[in-house]
Amino acid sequence: MPFRLLVPFGLLCALLPLHHGAPGPDGTAPDPAHYRERVKAMFYHAYDSYLENAFPYDELRPLTCDGHDTWGSFSLTLIDALDTLLILGNVSEFQRVVEVLQDNVDFDIDVNASVFETNIRVVGGLLSAHLLSKRAGVEVEAGWPCSGPLLRMAEEAARKLLPAFQTPTGMPYGTVNLLHGVNPGETPVTCTAGIGTFIVEFATLSSLTGDPVFEDVARVALMRLWESRSDIGLVGNHIDVLTGKWVAQDAGIGAGVDSYFEYLVKGAILLQDKKLMAMFLEYNKAIRNYTRFDDWYLWVQMYKGTVSMPVFQSLEAYWPGLQTLIGDIDNAMRTFLNYYTVWKQFGGLPEFYNIPQGYTVEKREGYPLRPELIESAMYLYRATGDPTLLELGRDAVESIEKISKVECGFATIKDLRDHKLDNRMESFFLAETVKYLYLLFDPTNFIHNNGSTFDAVITPYGECILGAGGYIFNTEAHPIDPAALHCCRRLKEEQWEVEDLMREFYSLKRNRSRFQKKTMSSGPWEPPTGPGTLSSPENYDRAREKKPTKQKIPLLSCPSQPFTSKLALLGQVFLDSS
Repeated sequence: MPFRLLVPFGLLCALLPLHHGAPGPDGTAPDPAHYRERVKAMFYHAYDSYLENAFPYDELRPLTCDGHDTWGSFSLTLIDALDTLLILGNVSEFQRVVEVLQDNVDFDIDVNASVFETNIRVVGGLLSAHLLSKRAGVEVEAGWPCSGPLLRMAEEAARKLLPAFQTPTGMPYGTVNLLHGVNPGETPVTCTAGIGTFIVEFATLSSLTGDPVFEDVARVALMRLWESRSDIGLVGNHIDVLTGKWVAQDAGIGAGVDSYFEYLVKGAILLQDKKLMAMFLEYNKAIRNYTRFDDWYLWVQMYKGTVSMPVFQSLEAYWPGLQTLIGDIDNAMRTFLNYYTVWKQFGGLPEFYNIPQGYTVEKREGYPLRPELIESAMYLYRATGDPTLLELGRDAVESIEKISKVECGFATIKDLRDHKLDNRMESFFLAETVKYLYLLFDPTNFIHNNGSTFDAVITPYGECILGAGGYIFNTEAHPIDPAALHCCRRLKEEQWEVEDLMREFYSLKRNRSRFQKKTMSSGPWEPPTGPGTLSSPENYDRAREKKPTKQKIPLLSCPSQPFTSKLALLGQVFLDSS
């Protein structure tokens, strides 16, 4: 199906008391200014508790007021919260944390780390903070955004992940040791999302550093998954990265698969890549045909399409936001309202919800303060302005404060039925949940910029435009400025121009030699053609295959973009319904 690019439009309900700003008897929507301040207070209660009780550990344990390392040993909550600080307007703390991270975070450590989590939280968080540094008043070095300390940290972290991609299939292992690479006994079984959730961060890194290896491995992993889909167009949940055989054959849109679909769409927008969007649209057809029932999405057997699990998982609540990004607003709203009824029933989304029974699934009753439903509400509200979406934001604030708030932060809800708590505050609470809540209630935030303001930056490769809007959130809600990917590409273009000149030079030499052969008895001069030489035909062919489409770039200007690309900078991808 063709697509086009458009500029978008710039529970406990009964149990909790209505606060100032909540809808009154006349049905007025929640007051955004009131809830912005409430959300900001939530952030600082959690953030200050982490600094006082848990730093430099990864995460806060709010019930015992201490910290622990979870996904590595990176002071993870600090990295995850950094861009949220700027979105809330706290430039001084942003600047302080940038210095702290440079002084304290070391990736050269003997730690087994999740490849997926390190990418989305650490690499994504550092890239986002790097690109936002100038806005935050950080004194950036010459060459920014093509250089900088946070970019170097992101690159160092990403390089620690590259050994995981050295498999026969190109699909990565799920865990890597940051000091030694992949452990000899590491399991080759990785979830689908753990393979297909790299293109946003790795393509950004390649564009900023000029090293194509990151984008290359991310694309290979995406393509291997695409080639592994079943005859009915579905992918399973876990796959063996050595053999390419599916180990778990449940197909759905939730846990273990979710961000693979998300990154096909966001990668397509970020990179203006129609092939990635076409891949997602093909998946979307199969998902509608086999997994959708009454605007719910079930789990089915990937080869047969028969229902295997009639459950809704809280991680699936990102889907209406993804539907919004491709312009499928009506379906997005219907599915969102289904999920919202579950929130109203429990005051949060249980990890698993049995759709036929209308209740939680045993041992999956918890709510770790996940952001996905709030994320979808933000996207839908930007597209529609429907006040129902603000009501979800209101309910989320009231529920989380009522159930989860403790003296040292906010605790994971272990069981939504009796509100028992667990001793953990995930870093994504500050990276995603609070951020999306704040952006839902802050329509004039710089993140929502419609292109009316921007910053012109001179780089070693020319002038580029930053901060014009159209930010792409990675799956940990770290915003990436898509314009930044065009700031550091001159070096690649010049490399191809040099090779073209050399090719033209040798072509002239050959023509002159042929002419001389006709007029002289001596044989023609030819350049060396052995393997590894510049004129080796196989090297020409290989270069041509890898060579990107060139654009002629005038000095001190951004790369010329087609009209649709300029629109994409301000908006998102929408389907052509005509």
